[in-house]
Amino acid sequence: MKKLFTLIFALFTIGTGFSNAQNPWNGKVVLQGFWWDYYNNNYPAGWNNYLSDLAPRLKDIGIDGIWIPPAIKNAGTNSNGYGPFDHYDLGDKYQKGSTKTRAGNKDELLRMTAVMHANGIDVIHDIVLNHLSDAGSRTGAGGQDFNSLSSATNSGYKNFRYVSFTKPASSETSANYLARNGRWPKNYQNFYPNPGNNFYNTGDWDAVLFGPDVSFESSAFGQSTNATYNPIQVSNHMRNGARDWLIWYKKQTGADGFRFDAAKNYPFYALQDVLFNAKYNASWANGGANLYAVGEYVGGGNELDTWINNVKTSNGGSEDMVGTFDFGLRSELKNVTSSNGSYDLGTLPGKQQNNRYRTVPFVNNHDTFRPQVDASGNYIGWNSGNELGGGHIEPFDARLALCYAVAFAVDGSPQVFFEDLFNVGNTGKRFTHTPKSLVDLPVRDDIANIIWCHQKLNFKKGFYKVRSQNPDLLIVERGYNVGPENSYAIIGVNDSYNTWQNANIQTDFGPNVQLHDYSGANSNDIYTDGNGRVTIFVPPCDGSNIRKGYTIWGKAGVSGGFAPAQRSTTQEWEMADDLGDNATLSLKQGGSLPANSITERIVGKVFSESGKLITVNVYPVNASSNTTVRIYNSSNASVATIAGVGNTTLTYNAPSTGYYTIKLRHTTATFPKQNAYIKVNYTAPSLANTTVSVAAAIPNDLNINSSALVNYPDPFSDQTTISFTLAKRSFTTLAVYSLDGKLVKIIEQKQQEVGTHEIEFESSQLPQGIYVVKLNTEDFVRTHKMVLAR
Repeated sequence: MKKLFTLIFALFTIGTGFSNAQNPWNGKVVLQGFWWDYYNNNYPAGWNNYLSDLAPRLKDIGIDGIWIPPAIKNAGTNSNGYGPFDHYDLGDKYQKGSTKTRAGNKDELLRMTAVMHANGIDVIHDIVLNHLSDAGSRTGAGGQDFNSLSSATNSGYKNFRYVSFTKPASSETSANYLARNGRWPKNYQNFYPNPGNNFYNTGDWDAVLFGPDVSFESSAFGQSTNATYNPIQVSNHMRNGARDWLIWYKKQTGADGFRFDAAKNYPFYALQDVLFNAKYNASWANGGANLYAVGEYVGGGNELDTWINNVKTSNGGSEDMVGTFDFGLRSELKNVTSSNGSYDLGTLPGKQQNNRYRTVPFVNNHDTFRPQVDASGNYIGWNSGNELGGGHIEPFDARLALCYAVAFAVDGSPQVFFEDLFNVGNTGKRFTHTPKSLVDLPVRDDIANIIWCHQKLNFKKGFYKVRSQNPDLLIVERGYNVGPENSYAIIGVNDSYNTWQNANIQTDFGPNVQLHDYSGANSNDIYTDGNGRVTIFVPPCDGSNIRKGYTIWGKAGVSGGFAPAQRSTTQEWEMADDLGDNATLSLKQGGSLPANSITERIVGKVFSESGKLITVNVYPVNASSNTTVRIYNSSNASVATIAGVGNTTLTYNAPSTGYYTIKLRHTTATFPKQNAYIKVNYTAPSLANTTVSVAAAIPNDLNINSSALVNYPDPFSDQTTISFTLAKRSFTTLAVYSLDGKLVKIIEQKQQEVGTHEIEFESSQLPQGIYVVKLNTEDFVRTHKMVLAR
């Protein structure tokens, strides 16, 4: 039985207070571009490449922004990003046994951002500030500080030291690790407990959850008891460091917004500080008042509102800095699906948080959605104990579309979950699909339709008005009383499984206006009467209609797809000795310009479209120095150069699409050592072919002879023996790739002893062609081409 309907209010109109009508921040549709254990066999340690290839489809669907996983270095490429180790390593330094992160290397991260911009899509970065993880070298050496306060939690693993251009990881010993001088080192005093804050697990801010928990208090500073690189810290070490880092990060990546992980687990005054500076003190990269910022704060509506206000008023502030995911509304959407038709839809409008200026309504995300999957990635159960916010909403649930229609109709900037928009739950291709394939990666048409309606009918341009609320039927109008039109859309949802619902409602469309159902649930147009009233019919959830439980009406005559303007990207590199890395297996970017030398430093790479302008601005710290900046093409040929005193600008029209490398040096060997900033503006193609030959993409250790990895016979037909030699004991991975870089098979992955190893590779299921075998050890990477001939 339905519970008795209680009229909460006759008409809920957001006309004052937290009105979002025409708020330029609100209304963005943001796709979470990953799931919890995101992975694809075609893009190993390359999720940024996956997203680059997916970008044109997202543009066609109408996505405004994509939320990407954390981009900084964790303990290994098996980590999904939420165990941060080095915030200044974006996949360019060789540490923790890898240069890449799970999402790829720094060049690929910057390219993905530029490709998204070329498709008119913002990139929202996931930021983790509440804890760190896995102090120590690849083996953990040097990570522990045995001071009694340090040892109270996390076994004392609180020495965080990072490689840099001048201190690469030449070994994984404690001595090497503790001498590393990369930017933003951290000691046990920067975490709970510490001499100034001798407590932990007393509340959300000092809860020891996934690693050393950051203490942002001004008193949380001091030196390590055993590190050799041990600079003196000053008050507010972590708060100052987080602020400086986020400004650097925004400039380096070209980020358009931020999602803050576990926002309740560190002080709101720290978040206000870093966000204010990212908005207003990042010079050319200022995000401004409309910077997208949302915090993951799991709680009820009143808790969310209180937290938003606490952030707003911290440090004397008066601006709404950040919004929240609306977990209060989401909890009710979960109840809608679990009630199987007995939920009172009329109560939903009262479930949103009150402060909706930057709110993000949502149905699922990676924290609420943790499926158990089989070897093909199909759902076989749920890890419910790890799900937040009341647990998952099943993507195949009959009321999924109803929930999304509500999330898009109410106030805020709606977030769409990857597994709700794209079906990877029962296709058997979760790990093997290509993102460009509409067959391998199918779209749920209901969700795509709701996105189209939201964007084309301008939902968020109108005020939010509840026109009918009953236990089985809720009708919301995005209405407006002035301007070129009087209303924008009417969204109706129906909780009944098998019965149509309808209501005659007052609208702001005006008299005798033709309305069309853009969901397709109703085939015939309707007209408002002389008073602007109309009867809205909404289909049930059972699938008997093309739509399940929702309908969306607007003025007739709207059509077409999405064609956002191609946008350029600006990113800035800082050349400094405590950034970057000079190790053989790193990207070898960074480093100050050396004194009395004309040695070139690699700044970084940009991925430009043919016929587009690349503009390089050089800002040396020493304004009287003369520097030379060069652009190199993918063949490492210099294609443009300029020398000048102080700030200089180099422009180049790219003749072909691809990577271009920027390098900088002193023009003559007469200038002292100095840092420099290099800002590059460029335009990427909207369609990027991210597949690169494995042999070309992987740097080889120059000290390893090429005969260290061979196969025989070569060419071979059905079977070949792969041979390699190790000079020391090492954990190794031996894998075969196609020539275009796709993983074919991991042959072996284990600890190997010193000496020569011979492993059989059987190829009867493969087509003939050229393949690449890749050997990955703890000290080097080797590739070798082999020919399969039938």
